[in-house]
Amino acid sequence: MGAKLSVNINKIATLRNSRGGNNPDLIKAAMDIERFGAEGITVHPRPDERHIRYADVRELKKIVSTEFNIEGNPQEDSFVQLVLEQQPTQVTLVPDSRDQLTSNHGWDTLREAEYLKSIIAVFREKGIRVSIFVDPVAELVRAAKDCGTDRIELYTEAYAHNYHSNKETAIKDYITAAQAAAEVGLGLNAGHDLDLHNLKYFAEHIPNLQEVSIGHALISDALYLGLQNTVQLYKRQLAV
Repeated sequence: MGAKLSVNINKIATLRNSRGGNNPDLIKAAMDIERFGAEGITVHPRPDERHIRYADVRELKKIVSTEFNIEGNPQEDSFVQLVLEQQPTQVTLVPDSRDQLTSNHGWDTLREAEYLKSIIAVFREKGIRVSIFVDPVAELVRAAKDCGTDRIELYTEAYAHNYHSNKETAIKDYITAAQAAAEVGLGLNAGHDLDLHNLKYFAEHIPNLQEVSIGHALISDALYLGLQNTVQLYKRQLAV
């Protein structure tokens, strides 16, 4: 069985917010994405609520029937409180700043170990599975285990950027990082810039991949291919 597909619906919220009102309907879209075969819904609320709003998270929790994954920076107290209040299947901790356009690096699990241990414990105490964003560096992956996380999410922007020029080189560090995760008993997720061109190769070569979170590329493809068809195409890439 291949890795699960969790669809990040931030971009649907961005489109809705650009005109006000409720078109497209974020809640209906999430329900349809699940109905079309996705095994999870991901959201990444930010303090300025420029796409997903905190109110959206509360409404989504009522209707998501697959895995609900909330991403964000735990250094924002409001984010921590939202996650503890809503009790998602998984929280993914990402070290992004308030003004970042999108996530662009993982945690330094060595330098930030004490902070990560303390904040991960807060979520795990409530029975929430924790995943932390990590760059594909074996040393940082091994150190993530000592921080108490259940899983890591490999930040795949570098892989996606280099895939077309040399896919073997692009994936090399990710294979090593995945092997390190398996050695220390960490679950493995991945995300950022994965798409219909590079996803299948990634899924075929990364051992023990459990989940990918994909948003921007999938929603963009849906403009041309239709949402139902696009979800199925992405799932097909993971059926390795």
